[in-house]
This record gives sequence, structure tokens and C-alpha cells, in this order.
Amino acid sequence: MKNILIITIMTAIALSASAQIDLHSHAITKDYMDYIKANGAEMDEDFPIPAWDVEKHLAFMDKAGIQTSVLTMPAPQPYFGDAEASAAVCRSYNEECAALKARYPDRFMFCAALPLPDVNAALREAKHALEVLGADGVKLATNSYGQYLGDPVLDTLMAYLDTKNAIVILHPHKPSAVNGQLIADVPLASYEYLAETTRTVLNMLVHNVLVRYPHLKVVVPHCGSFLPNALPRFRSLLPVMVKQGIMQPVDVDANLSRLYYDLAGAPTDEAIEALLTITTPDHLLYGSDYPYVAEPVLISGKRALEERLASHGLSPQDVFTDNARRLFTGFATVSVAVADETSANQKIVRLAEIEVEPSMLEEYLTFAKEVGETSTKVEPGVLTLFSMQAKEDSCKIYILEIYANQAAYQSHIQTAHFKKYKEGTAKMVKSLKLIDTKPLAGMERWLRN
Repeated sequence: MKNILIITIMTAIALSASAQIDLHSHAITKDYMDYIKANGAEMDEDFPIPAWDVEKHLAFMDKAGIQTSVLTMPAPQPYFGDAEASAAVCRSYNEECAALKARYPDRFMFCAALPLPDVNAALREAKHALEVLGADGVKLATNSYGQYLGDPVLDTLMAYLDTKNAIVILHPHKPSAVNGQLIADVPLASYEYLAETTRTVLNMLVHNVLVRYPHLKVVVPHCGSFLPNALPRFRSLLPVMVKQGIMQPVDVDANLSRLYYDLAGAPTDEAIEALLTITTPDHLLYGSDYPYVAEPVLISGKRALEERLASHGLSPQDVFTDNARRLFTGFATVSVAVADETSANQKIVRLAEIEVEPSMLEEYLTFAKEVGETSTKVEPGVLTLFSMQAKEDSCKIYILEIYANQAAYQSHIQTAHFKKYKEGTAKMVKSLKLIDTKPLAGMERWLRN
């Protein structure tokens, strides 16, 4: 009877209403601002740091139709020569973001701040954030006082992040050497931020970072900045420089395959068209840049973007929701409850579609069997973890997941057996898609007990 019930539920599931995800937003905490002010750095980025509080952020999200925002630390990087103090500020920031995520599990995720340029301190904080606090990834500045991403000194950090299949959200910071008068006259955000992002991504390409650490996924902000213009020149110069012994060969396409792009910064038709010359639609993500832009501008811009995407034959559902869900596979995922998305007491019903590396299939199945049996045996809130293989392709696995409520799901992903499964199978899974569902009309009775 139980199996019949499971199959009945599976045939009844349907995609839930779009739960939109904002990949580019900032939390500006009191400890962070106090430290910035104490060091006289409020205008280091040539722009005042806006006020922020969680209730206003949630109110903006509700007005804009955003279900979940990914929080990151803004610029400037909190480092002014005292590595220990910088590490303390980053720890405080990450703990506060983790508390917000725990308090609002379906509204906030966060990518941890790291106290660079101190690589050892950054490595310690990355481990604490990802393994203890439940961070969804890390945020890295394009440069930390002259230490640009791609610098070999960062290899130990990148190697660790690679073992965690980490998502890295880039954010431009003030270049390390600038003309002060030029920046005073021309705001950083209008040009230098775009150049800065392009500069650090090219430096990562030159050092083959994303080929050497292939499990990293990097989000490039602001519509790819100048990359659509810079990459053709880079490609044409590369063989010449290699032939002259000035550069080493670089697998450009393999590096680019690990890059994702948020659409923060008022994307135009031309910007979208240019971006699609260097990436594919499944690597496009929505970003607001809240709270650095006025709410009315963000809301009207978001509506315009939805129309613009459709006019280019792109799916707003993918850009605003599904691409981000796929990106964050392997970390805590955004959940939509059955029947009532705002209620923490409703059951969660989800279908996971997984593709496994053929050479690792048997090992994966052992992990899946163990976590399924343990979870349903010792966790009352885990009602079903029912795994199946596709007949035509045994490497395609489908798992029906049913949790008693949001709290049961959040508790489940913190258990030792789930973390063992997640970390143990990280390199076995080629792709994973999570489909959150709601019952069709008249089927709610199947989920009551």
C-alpha cells in the first residue's frame, strides 16, 4: 500500500509557482559598518555604503516577488593591516548571516566573507563557514589590496574550495592602483568595477584556475562586465604569446564552462546579446544589487528584464529560478512547501533528478541506500526518500523526497549521515535537478498523514 501511495503522489506532482532567487544582494551588518567607520573607510569605494536591515530587505523581496536572496559582504574588504581583526569581522559577519538563514530558511542564503589577503586566515574561515555555519558558498573580492584572484598564493584556498564543490560569488572592489582624481570624477561603479571584474577573471584564465580546480563554480557579476569584448582579443593574442614563450597554453573553453553570470546592473538588449556570445542561457542568473539601488528602480528594472528575456527567446523561469537552483545543488537548497509556500508547517514534496558518473554508479548507490535507510529510520520528519533508476539509463536516478515540514528538512541537511552522503558523492554526481512540487487539485488528501 505504501508503494502505491508513493507512485500516486509521483503521478500527481506538478511544478510549483516560481520561487525567484536573487544571486546578488548584500547584508550590511552593524559589526562590519562599525569596523569600516573605525578605519575611516566609508568612502573607500567612492560611494556611500547604504543603510540596511533585514525587515526592509524582506519587504523589498516581497514587493519584487523574490523568494530567496543570497547575502554577501559588500565592498570594501575589511582589512586595514590587522589580520586578526579582519578575521574577527568576517567571522562575526558570517555568523550573523548564518543566523538570518536559520531564522528565515526559505528567504535567505549566504556566501561567506573571507579575511583575505591573509590566505591562512581565509582558509580557516572558509572551513568554518562551509562545514560549521552551513554557508552556501563564498564571496571573493576581485582583489584584496592588490592580491588578485588567480594569484598562485591563493592555490591552497582554491584547492580546499574545490574539494567542497564551492560556489564562488565574485564582486568588484576598488583596483589596487588607481588615479585618484580620475576616480573622484568618474564613479568606480560606472567603469572601474567592470574593468576590475574583467581583469580578475582574465587573470584566473591565464593561471588556468578553473581547469586546475574543476569543481568550482564562479558567478561573475554585472552581465559579465567587459568579458564579451575582452575574450575575443584574449583568444587571438593567446597563441601569439604562447609561441613567443611569454604565456603558457590555456584551455579557455574549459575555464569558461565553470563561469556563471548575474544580470545585476540594468542589462540592456545589447548586453544580453553580447553575454550569449560567451555563455549559454543556463548560466544566466538574476541579481538585484540590493540595497545599492533604489527599490522602485529595482522593481521596475526587474519587470523590464522579464520582458527583455522573453523577447530574446530566453526563459524568465530559468533565469530567475531554475538556473540558481541547479547552481546551488550540493548545498542547502531553497525549498517550496506543498500547498502553501509561506507556511513552515506544510509538507515538502520534491523530486530529485540525478545523473551519476558511470564509473562511480555502484559506489553512489551504496551511499544513496545508506542515507535513505538511516534518514527514514532515525528522523521522524523524513517521511520518504524513495530512490529509482531509469530503465533506459541506469545512471539516471530519481528520488522522491517528502519531509513533514520545513524544520524537518532543515534538520535533515544538518545530520551527520546526510553530510556524509553529500560530501562522499560530490564528485560522483554529474548533474542534479531539484523539482519542488505542489499537489494537483483534489490530491491534497494524500499528504495529510
